[in-house]
Amino acid sequence: MATRTLRRVCATTLLALTVVGCSLFRGPPPVTYELTAPDSIPQLRSGTAAQIMIPEPRALKALDTERVVVASGPTISYYPDVQLADRLPKVFQAKAIEAFEQSKRARAVGLPGEGLSIDYQLLIEIRSFQFVSLGGSGFGRIEISAKILNDRNGRVVATKTLTSQTEVVSDDAPHVVAAVNTALNEVLVELVRWTVGNV
Repeated sequence: MATRTLRRVCATTLLALTVVGCSLFRGPPPVTYELTAPDSIPQLRSGTAAQIMIPEPRALKALDTERVVVASGPTISYYPDVQLADRLPKVFQAKAIEAFEQSKRARAVGLPGEGLSIDYQLLIEIRSFQFVSLGGSGFGRIEISAKILNDRNGRVVATKTLTSQTEVVSDDAPHVVAAVNTALNEVLVELVRWTVGNV
């Protein structure tokens, strides 16, 4: 009986030490940053009665993450102690829908499964969404490829590559995220203008 009790005490102590050890090595959790969509879409005079669906964008595995990518020459890493509110494709999808809604020029824009009578799909591939580090400075860079697909006949109506670069004032998390967010806003403004003009 005493031996069994001793074993339980040892096992409990070992578990406690393991948990403490893991917490010591893990460090504080990363800071989560919420990206924002543009408040309005300037110079958008026309509108569309089309209903548009935006599926989750495609992205390579290195971009399909909550982390902020850092590109330095031919190598990539992730900005330390920083994360987005969700995986990048889902964040981009949500902010794209929000940008269309803020424009007030699209009849309806939504996600798959929301019951819309879809006229067009906006298919997006995220090719670049990163902080390009130049050693103490750099810039936020975003590049996407977009296709407008006629949901009635399966034909691609138009394709376009959109890019934006914004200078990073200082190589720290708030400024890096701010630069990436500014580049995102510029891309979304152009994406809404282009899409509305082609549907």
